[in-house]
Amino acid sequence: MPRLRWMFAAALAALAFSIASTVYCFEIRKMLHLHAVIAERSAKLTEKQRRVGIYRDLVEFYNTDEGIAHLARDEYNMTFPGERVYIIITSGDAGASPPRGASSPRG
Repeated sequence: MPRLRWMFAAALAALAFSIASTVYCFEIRKMLHLHAVIAERSAKLTEKQRRVGIYRDLVEFYNTDEGIAHLARDEYNMTFPGERVYIIITSGDAGASPPRGASSPRG
């Protein structure tokens, strides 16, 4: 029959092994989760860097004379001097008045 102290030592060793393996498993799970989070954040960072590059190119373009003219035409409906603007009236717009500064289609 084994001595009581050997049984106590075996139980203590089994308990220590169980605690150590549980902690190890939790750490491995946490590490795998962190790897997944890092991969996700890296993908987001790459996308943001790509968008920042696009915005920098746009800012560079809008700082040129051609960019300013493009912005004025698209956003503010401005024209160059001497250009003609044609307003197309569809059936839904028949009762609407022409914009201010535009001549009516009747004359």
